[in-house]
Amino acid sequence: MSAHDCIFDRAFGAFLFDMDGTVLNSIAAAERVWAAWAERHGVDVATFLPTIHGARAIDTIRRLNLPGVDAEVQAAFIAQAEIEDVEGVVEIPGARAFLNSLPAERWAMVTSAPRDLALRRMAAAGIGAPALLITAEDVQAGKPNPAGYLLAASRLGIEPGDCLIFEDATVGIQAAEAAGAPLMIITTTHQHPLETSHATLASYDAISASVDSDGQLRLKKN
Repeated sequence: MSAHDCIFDRAFGAFLFDMDGTVLNSIAAAERVWAAWAERHGVDVATFLPTIHGARAIDTIRRLNLPGVDAEVQAAFIAQAEIEDVEGVVEIPGARAFLNSLPAERWAMVTSAPRDLALRRMAAAGIGAPALLITAEDVQAGKPNPAGYLLAASRLGIEPGDCLIFEDATVGIQAAEAAGAPLMIITTTHQHPLETSHATLASYDAISASVDSDGQLRLKKN
């Protein structure tokens, strides 16, 4: 049985969602802000931009190891710039309706974005804030470290292995794998086909969720 089929053949205690690239598309806005920042700091934009997705800004800046650059100060600058620029931020097809169909206490958002930016982007995409939102400020280590997903599962009272994680970016996929959770990879914003053994999904319109007689979440294909 393929990973895709396995996802539809079992029940889950909760669903955990990444935000950027998974429930909303903020690539254009994020890349505008980061490209301008990279140019100011003498960083090659073309090679740098593919590395920003899915990670906390502070981790992205630290990886560059630029002399004389205060990563905390620059991460705060990036966050404010991204809060001010949400032009073109839209939901991933079907994401809003799918999230709205879930019991509020059975899902969470786990994002590398700071809380204020996460709320701003969700509002821009027309997606309501979840009951549980884990952001950059809630963990000591960002993705690919699984801390965010482990924290979300703990707060929901669900074992990580009983959560289905929705992700899109490499560092997020690595974080989900490290958490020991099954994965659904959203491919909507991928420019190139992703080679993966995990289940993949291009649009939430293709699936729906229900609560079974044991109170567990189940996915079905539409």
